[in-house]
Amino acid sequence: MKSLSIKVQVIVTLLVGLPMLGVAVAGKPVAQYLEFPPVTRYVEHAPFSWAAFIGLALFVLVMVSPFLIRILTARVSRDASRVTRHASRLPWWGWLGVMLTAVAWVLAWNRFAWLEDLQRHTFTPLWVGYILVINALTFRRSGRCMLKDRPGYLLTLVALSAAFWWFFEYLNRFVQNWYYEGISELGPVEYVWYATPPFSTVLPAVLGTTEWLSTFPRLSLALQNLWPMRIKHATMLGWGVLLCASAGLMGIGIWPDYLFPLLWVSPLLVIVSLQVVSGEETIFSSVQRGDWRAVWIPALAALQCGFFWEIWNFKSLAHWEYAVPFVHRFQLFEMPLLGYAGYLPFGLECVVIASLLPGRASTGQR
Repeated sequence: MKSLSIKVQVIVTLLVGLPMLGVAVAGKPVAQYLEFPPVTRYVEHAPFSWAAFIGLALFVLVMVSPFLIRILTARVSRDASRVTRHASRLPWWGWLGVMLTAVAWVLAWNRFAWLEDLQRHTFTPLWVGYILVINALTFRRSGRCMLKDRPGYLLTLVALSAAFWWFFEYLNRFVQNWYYEGISELGPVEYVWYATPPFSTVLPAVLGTTEWLSTFPRLSLALQNLWPMRIKHATMLGWGVLLCASAGLMGIGIWPDYLFPLLWVSPLLVIVSLQVVSGEETIFSSVQRGDWRAVWIPALAALQCGFFWEIWNFKSLAHWEYAVPFVHRFQLFEMPLLGYAGYLPFGLECVVIASLLPGRASTGQR
């Protein structure tokens, strides 16, 4: 427990302190990064660039296509494809989730006079409903899920999730890739009150979706025996990644247009590199055996959740909008198309953060 506490303190110090240290050393006004609620827009983003868009699109395609092709073309035997469902119907609480999501969706996308005082709170019941449904689907397919088997863990995950997403809100201060509409009249206490409940649903949603996707034989069999990736001099590599990620975090507020992707990958790089130099297992350890499930199933889970985050955000009263340099075009809801790629590493970060808790959730590896 003591070693875990020290590890968390080191991680928090690096992730929180380095960006602020960078802007302070660069002579930028530190106070603007501490504004709360964050309503001032002080980062002027670079315009759209076809070269950057095509380059990033090709990079994403090269990274994703081999795995997607493998998943779509994998041969799954009839016996393996037959899933023995634990129950023929959803449990009652799954149907409760369906009804809660349906009602909350109607309320979120409409403006009823009688709901005016609560209109900003519709995002939370949407995701509570989603979490109930995804756990019910997992239970139906496998006979187990976080909600029934590890309710204490799920509650702890809720608390951790709130702190987890508040950290991303903090990092966004340095790049301002998204901003919220409908919060300018809120004070600090009101803003915390409105924002924390939806933030607390992030990790339960992604981890629950990861468990559900892990019940599909095609995903597991396609990703289990792939290309092994042998890593030599892992400790040296870990130190190199840690130094590069730390330098990038220091520069994120100085060159936000060029380093903004680090917002999504820096927590993962810092935590995994610290695990490597400490000789611990990481989310990438199984890749050395050719087992990519621990990497791609959480990534796909976050992408699925990302789709629902964006669609439910689209017409909500209190919602976010994006300002992404170089690639802000072809929006699907409010999100630029290439922005969805950021959900892939985000899924890994969710699992890595959750793994710091005892009784961590399964990602389907057996």
